[in-house]
Amino acid sequence: MPQIGWLEILTVVIIAILVLGPKEFPIALKKIGSIFGKIKNTFSSFQREVSSVTDDIDIEKDINNSKQSNKETNNE
Repeated sequence: MPQIGWLEILTVVIIAILVLGPKEFPIALKKIGSIFGKIKNTFSSFQREVSSVTDDIDIEKDINNSKQSNKETNNE
């Protein structure tokens, strides 16, 4: 993964200010931050759903294993 240094960040900021203008630049930063926040919330929600499903699967496996061990114990 490429490394981004301060010089590259400064260059991007200066170009953005020149292209957008000093009045629009803070508004653009706010919109970009909002978009990244929504993306982060979406990913964390997805991660919680996946964890929930895997936990449910683990619980079902534990229940099935305990049922099988009870059957084996009763058969002996």
